[in-house]
Amino acid sequence: MSVEPLQAAGPVTYGQLVPVTVHFDDLDALGMLHNSRYPLLAERAWAEYWHGFGFGFDGDWAAAGDMCNVIKEMKVSYERPVTSAGGYAVHLWVERLGRTGLTYGFRLCSADGAETHARGHRVLVRVDPQALRPTPWSDRARAIAADLLRPEQADAGADAA
Repeated sequence: MSVEPLQAAGPVTYGQLVPVTVHFDDLDALGMLHNSRYPLLAERAWAEYWHGFGFGFDGDWAAAGDMCNVIKEMKVSYERPVTSAGGYAVHLWVERLGRTGLTYGFRLCSADGAETHARGHRVLVRVDPQALRPTPWSDRARAIAADLLRPEQADAGADAA
């Protein structure tokens, strides 16, 4: 099953807005989204985005290709609590696209992208499934990721070329 990205007007001018759902059991004892759920929602949105292009993982690391990657770093800043279950979105973009690494930014936000609840970034490294060492992204994955480059980064990449 694939989720259609939201078409945002207004605050989202780059990247992709991917719908997510906060469920009642995601809330903590204070009635706020538990801190561990923010990165989980970002991860689910990122997976939905890539699944929409046919990328996935079925248990076979050798066949996983670009989905065989590891997290090198993750940072989340919590800005405004989510205090109710319902429909939200994750705004995804690429900050840096390297030969073997990729840094993406994200915001957990209102469904229309106007209100930010948390923001952060995550650094991924593609690895060879046998050697578990960094290996280059495929040309196809690089092209898809390049479409998510934040405009300042896309301009910087053009300047470097």
